[in-house]
Amino acid sequence: MNRRNFLKSLAATSGAGLLATSLPKAAFAEENLTPIQFSVPSTGIEGSVGNVVIVGGGMAGVTLAKYLRLWGGSGVKVTLVEKNSSYTSNIMSNTVLNGQRNLSNLVYNYEILKNSYGVHVLQGTVNAIDSVNKTISINGNPTPLGYGRLVLAPGVEFDLMPGMSSLAEYETEIPHAWRAGSQTQLLHDQLVAIPDGGTVIISIPKAPYRCPPGPYERTCVIADWLKKNKTGCRVVVLDANADILVERDNFNRAFTGIYAGIVDYRPNCTIKNIDIINKVITFDDKVDPAATLEWNVLNPIPPQRAPKLLADAGLYNPNAYYDGTTTLQRFAPINVLTYQSTVVGKSNIHIIGDASYTTMPKAGHIGNQQAKTCADAILRLIKGQAADTAPVTNSACYTPITSDTATWLSAVYQYDPTTKKMVILTQHNNGSAISAPSATIENYEEMVKWFAILMGDTFA
Repeated sequence: MNRRNFLKSLAATSGAGLLATSLPKAAFAEENLTPIQFSVPSTGIEGSVGNVVIVGGGMAGVTLAKYLRLWGGSGVKVTLVEKNSSYTSNIMSNTVLNGQRNLSNLVYNYEILKNSYGVHVLQGTVNAIDSVNKTISINGNPTPLGYGRLVLAPGVEFDLMPGMSSLAEYETEIPHAWRAGSQTQLLHDQLVAIPDGGTVIISIPKAPYRCPPGPYERTCVIADWLKKNKTGCRVVVLDANADILVERDNFNRAFTGIYAGIVDYRPNCTIKNIDIINKVITFDDKVDPAATLEWNVLNPIPPQRAPKLLADAGLYNPNAYYDGTTTLQRFAPINVLTYQSTVVGKSNIHIIGDASYTTMPKAGHIGNQQAKTCADAILRLIKGQAADTAPVTNSACYTPITSDTATWLSAVYQYDPTTKKMVILTQHNNGSAISAPSATIENYEEMVKWFAILMGDTFA
């Protein structure tokens, strides 16, 4: 399949269509990709079954709301419940740290969703889910909100790091900035104030976490800024994983080449304690179980999990284990054909985006893709039809390495009926993700276009 035909298939899959610049060039050589083609008549879906309530107004939730209305017409009622009045993009938020963007450049509101697509948007915090009576309770609303189908797209919650006493410390002292907003600005301001010769420490949790290349990207962005603006500063990366998780060659070249003497990357590091008062971090690096470092700026990226709201609703058990392994269950299990919960009695609840447990990366582009698969499945289920048995999703992201060069990473996933999981197509680089051979200025220019088109496909 040539690039032009592949783009046509993507356009059919995405409804509005992702243009050529929405995916890295290497993604345009796949074979046998069958687009989702589905249309619900504007009449014929009656009663509560056509009443879909979505919790969460991020990449996944907004895309789902938009495409339910695009594909479902007047036959489906869509309500989006979101606690914030707008959404700040996590994608590209690292460029706020080096001053290339302001937070205001990353803010998206819900006016088009309401006015152009007829989605009812409620601002409020959901504090309980009643799956028996099919209602949710919203803080400050005396009457529960009913649903025919409920879709949860709440993102992730963050654990405390060892030694911390309150989540508020992320807001005031040691920002993780893994949810774009005030913490992003705080981390920027702390970097600006760092003295010459100062130390920035970034900690990376065990996978899975939101945006696999994100911590390594952030390391590069910060190192690039320090190299240009400060003297003698360094970035120490304490990675709980055994090695760089994605784009290993590109990031390793950056750490040991462009940023040699600035970046000190250390794998297999487990954080043991954070002393905020004395600015000392203690960690086990598999050689010294009580190694310590002092910091001027600490950016601890915490372990992440599906929100407590989902655990309280019985959608996952945080004290259980997956497949008999020693990995604690931190996300909600779902059927990737429909994104329905696999917990008995919860089939009218779907979970998309970062809170769901899948083999796909937790990232904004994947959230957009999962939402379209889920929208298609919900509309089929409402009509009493079977879900598509061969959905395709694409994972694509760009990564800035310097202030004007970037790399990219891409993978195409399709459902495997044997494992019941989404797996990378064997036609796609022999079943592996594809990454750019090097960081280039052209890639950076493509990244800016990709971001604009992805956000337009979601919010416009």
